[in-house]
Amino acid sequence: MIIFEGLLLIFLIVCAVAVALTRQLWQAIIIFMSYSLVMSVVWVFLQAPDLAVTEAAVGAGITSILFFLALKRINAMQTGKKGGKGK
Repeated sequence: MIIFEGLLLIFLIVCAVAVALTRQLWQAIIIFMSYSLVMSVVWVFLQAPDLAVTEAAVGAGITSILFFLALKRINAMQTGKKGGKGK
């Protein structure tokens, strides 16, 4: 069990560093989602199920959806600007 907890903590550190180093925004969002899901498992190991459910719902769920929607809107705005310059 201690080995599994250690692997989870290593994965959290790798995810945190990977989010900071990645260049693609959608990759950063997916890494952030995985970070939140693993963090919710860590909360379960720490016997805090209420925090685990909140982390899974808010961190991996709602926040990720909002990030994807914002990224979609940013891409739409950039595409609209590129199309307007060529005409």
